[in-house]
Amino acid sequence: MKDTAHHDERIARMSFASVYPHYVTKVVKKGRTEDELLEVISWLTGYSSEEIHRHIEGKTTFEQFFAEAKMNEYAHLITGVICGYRVEGITNPLTQKVRYLDKLVDELAKGKAMGKILRKPKEA
Repeated sequence: MKDTAHHDERIARMSFASVYPHYVTKVVKKGRTEDELLEVISWLTGYSSEEIHRHIEGKTTFEQFFAEAKMNEYAHLITGVICGYRVEGITNPLTQKVRYLDKLVDELAKGKAMGKILRKPKEA
């Protein structure tokens, strides 16, 4: 699939608060916890749980949410397909960050070990 300006704009304007409950439902339904979800989001963005909840309460858009985030230095190690897109091939930086988050949530829901989800480079 190709990135489109319309698709990227729609993602940028979407509120994090509107998607977060879906993330929670997805992971809890598969036996994971909201605390694990918060840990994954914190790893990716550098936000504390309190900061994440402030973004939810403030109905922050994804554009605002990721503009203030301190992305994990290992986020580039997130690869694979999510929502029909290969995350490492997405050219729009914001859309890529949102898809990184989607991919991590998907891995959490699929029961992947937390140590594997929170990527670190292989030791030499």
